[in-house]
Amino acid sequence: MRPRRLAAAATAVGLVAAGLTATTGPAAAHSGGYSALIQRASYGVPHITAQDFAGLGYGVGYVQAEDNICIIAESMVTARAQRSRWFGTTGDAAANVTSDLFQQKVIDDRVVERLLTGPRDGVHSPSNEVRDQIRGFAAGYNAYLRHTGAAHLTDPACAGKPWVRPITELDLWRAHWTNMARAGSAALADGIVAAAPPAGTAPARPGELTGQLPAPEAAAVVAAPDGAPAGVGSNAYGLGRDATASGAGIVLANPHFPWDGPDRFYRMHLKVPGRYDVEGAALVGDPLIEIGHNGRVAWSHTVSTARRFAFHQLTLAPGDPTSYVYDGKPRKMTARTVTVQTPGGPVSRTLYDTHFGPVVVVPGAFDWTTDTAYAISDPNAANNRALDGWLAMGRAKSVADLRTVLDRRQFLPWVNVIAADSDGKALYADHSVVPRVTDNLAAACIPAAWRDLYAGSGQAILDGSRSACELGRDPDAAVPGILGPAHLPTLVRSDYVTNSNDSYWLANPAQPLEGFPRIIGNERTERSLRTRLGVHQVRQRLAGTDGLPGTRFTPANLWSVTLGNRAYGGELVRDDLVKSCTAHPVATASDGTRVDLTAACAALRGWDLRVDLDSRGAHLFTEFARAGGMRFADPFDPAAPLTTPGRLAVDDPAVRTALADAVQLLDGIPLDARLGDIQTEPRGTERIPIHGGWPEAGVFNMTINLLEPGVGYPKVVHGTSFLMAVELGRNGPSGRQILTYSQSANPNSPWYADQTRLYSGKGADTIKFTERQLKADPNLVTYRVGERRD
Repeated sequence: MRPRRLAAAATAVGLVAAGLTATTGPAAAHSGGYSALIQRASYGVPHITAQDFAGLGYGVGYVQAEDNICIIAESMVTARAQRSRWFGTTGDAAANVTSDLFQQKVIDDRVVERLLTGPRDGVHSPSNEVRDQIRGFAAGYNAYLRHTGAAHLTDPACAGKPWVRPITELDLWRAHWTNMARAGSAALADGIVAAAPPAGTAPARPGELTGQLPAPEAAAVVAAPDGAPAGVGSNAYGLGRDATASGAGIVLANPHFPWDGPDRFYRMHLKVPGRYDVEGAALVGDPLIEIGHNGRVAWSHTVSTARRFAFHQLTLAPGDPTSYVYDGKPRKMTARTVTVQTPGGPVSRTLYDTHFGPVVVVPGAFDWTTDTAYAISDPNAANNRALDGWLAMGRAKSVADLRTVLDRRQFLPWVNVIAADSDGKALYADHSVVPRVTDNLAAACIPAAWRDLYAGSGQAILDGSRSACELGRDPDAAVPGILGPAHLPTLVRSDYVTNSNDSYWLANPAQPLEGFPRIIGNERTERSLRTRLGVHQVRQRLAGTDGLPGTRFTPANLWSVTLGNRAYGGELVRDDLVKSCTAHPVATASDGTRVDLTAACAALRGWDLRVDLDSRGAHLFTEFARAGGMRFADPFDPAAPLTTPGRLAVDDPAVRTALADAVQLLDGIPLDARLGDIQTEPRGTERIPIHGGWPEAGVFNMTINLLEPGVGYPKVVHGTSFLMAVELGRNGPSGRQILTYSQSANPNSPWYADQTRLYSGKGADTIKFTERQLKADPNLVTYRVGERRD
């Protein structure tokens, strides 16, 4: 049977260019086929309506392919373990071999296929609705590719490339699995691939990689202060009735994600009448809204501090480093030789598993010796609940409903939830998937040598020789091996909750959350400057001391607060820093060079303490903070966590050294340069000025970029990405939203730079949830996509 496209001959891009509308009728379902109505609003944002989830998935796959086919195609190459084949193995591509070996083992072990078996209840295995959504997504993507042809794609990143191929449902499920395991197994992929028994204990097979491979990423994961995936973060507010002018709930979503690559967000509004109606954003390649709102509830996610895996210290059997002792008896590891294709020929590696999970090495910390090895338990490696979880979140009618979803499904891989509802209740919850390391288990099963590591970072290393030290099961947990809801921090308030990637402790300082297992996060410890500013901004708004009218939040003033671009670190220490460098105008840099600080003092004195486009000297303070200059004279006081520490250690010579280092680093760039002239984002030949700054300077609106000597910051790496301020009012949701880097990564798309320019000016698109809101958009373009089988 041959699929046939039902869409109008022109795509959305063509319709925009022609100023035409293809159709205005409702989406119709076709037996055995797919159909979706696409309504492209301003900035190319699709509002997709279908009569079933297969049709909805088809529409999502089609429009995401229209806008970002190269991103999705490359993600599929990764999931297929073919990065080495298509992108090489030398230079920056050296990590492709590790990626492929890791992914090929997932394929060989049929990990995803096994997760798709079982009752289709959305907890034990994905529901039929979610499976239909995935099936439809693959079909919609393939339809666009078939209609356009790889040779005629307009994105130069993948036009005519042989790796742009049709995709399967299994490809999508494998890519989804990798996202679930991102902060666990996937974060330790190099350590898993590197794991090999001590040299000389086992013969190498022909074509096998030999020796102990370096594992720098694994070492970074273990050394991290928490379990957050690298390169991501977020701010979020849930504002209740006591904090809003209307009494309805308001949510700020402010995820900080990469501006390029597979982790870009994509705005959309998805609707199956009577069954699902949600507006917001998802990562490109994902078929359901992950941050957004329906008519009654809005939510966002911030990256949680909880650890996503537990190490198990294995006592090896004498004379056999591939067997470990368990309850006094030896157990053989499972060895699997994995082979991938590279331009230089096949590469093989033998990978090892235990009943806990894969064996991992981290040189210098977790080495595989003749006596000891280490394996990890990664509960997210069996997390097949997430898409159903987000589907259920989108159907929640209140904060209470949302709590029920979180409790029952426990699906969030590595994020918190911050939410509010139309009744004015606000919710914070870290209901993410966390290994079941209770305080009792930690006390009984973490060897003495590893207790300080656990106390300081939450990283658990359990005794792997005893069954009593297995993760076990909480009676209220959705699945074995994870902490149940009773062990997880949750807070419902009528005023506000907030999170900026510190732990749960001060979600609302008036009601600290305490007494939870250390693996989730720390308590009564110093908060980041960004966390502190986030709380100060709410408190000052409610007190009416932030310079804005009134004493409550609206979506408009929430937008102004979020993009106020305060540098809280500067507010704390700038004046004392200027006094110091004025009194001592010459300092010694780290390399021993004597540096004149006169111009630096003048630039900092004239700085407005913000990271706006017109701010002058902001970059100097940022580099000072990044060089370690934020050193305080007063200690942290858990009784005053929002104001301590707060006094610059002016007598510490490292402070003036950091300023001297910053001056050296900025050689060739005026120290009083306007931020908008040196911090930009390229779009073709255009350089769009970008505001925001680094968290080390205490900036809430985070913009992370790399300094190019003598030039400035010519490219954003990650930071504020999808930004939403939504109010759940009586007449439906309203408010503002924007995708900072724009809807499409294709330089030939009309939606490649438009929202980026809008963001540069602190502008916004509007919430368009209701039919009235959508039809009021003067740029609305409508077309239908689908296929039926003859």
